[in-house]
Amino acid sequence: MVSVWEFGTAQVFWSLLWFFLWVIWFWLLIVVFSDIFRSRDLSGWGKALWTIFVVVLPYLGVLVYVIARGHKMSEHAAQQAQAQDAQMRQYVQSVTGSSNVSDEIQRLHDLQEQGAITPEEYQQAKAKLLA
Repeated sequence: MVSVWEFGTAQVFWSLLWFFLWVIWFWLLIVVFSDIFRSRDLSGWGKALWTIFVVVLPYLGVLVYVIARGHKMSEHAAQQAQAQDAQMRQYVQSVTGSSNVSDEIQRLHDLQEQGAITPEEYQQAKAKLLA
């Protein structure tokens, strides 16, 4: 039996290596399963077969999936990133308003130059926009 005092640097390194390999393995499983279930190009049966293959033969299943559908995995990740970016842009535009404040001020200035509004109305509208 190894005592605490005999646990050297090599054992610590070896334990950390195995721990990180274990974490990477679970991360890879999560990535593969999430890609299987978000794939719109796979039918329900295809998803079921890939899932069974990865569950029954995990190392071989993950390896074959990454080799066979690795390019699709990157496409799915890019599509998801674009969708999240579009949602974020839409949310920011809905919160800040659909138009830019400087554009509105320029429009008000043009109206004042055309004589459609008075300088006092321009100042009031500008103050309202900046508030």
